[in-house]
Amino acid sequence: MTKRTTKPEATAAETYAARQNDIARLMDVLQMELDKHAEQAKADPRNWGFAGSLGKVRSDLIDPVGFLSNMDREHVEAFLADAE
Repeated sequence: MTKRTTKPEATAAETYAARQNDIARLMDVLQMELDKHAEQAKADPRNWGFAGSLGKVRSDLIDPVGFLSNMDREHVEAFLADAE
């Protein structure tokens, strides 16, 4: 008879920590990709496609920020407008 070894289920705290780490890594990758994108945009400053791409990324990021901060999309947009 073989002995089964089952991995115990992760606790909420362990799962939280793992997901927080994943998000931090994703944010690091996002920053690296933004840096590369900026270099490409700098090489072709008249290309509106780069600005359009960042518009999509900006829009997509508003939702998770709003979710975590318990703000609706309009409040996040207003927050961004205040920084201009």
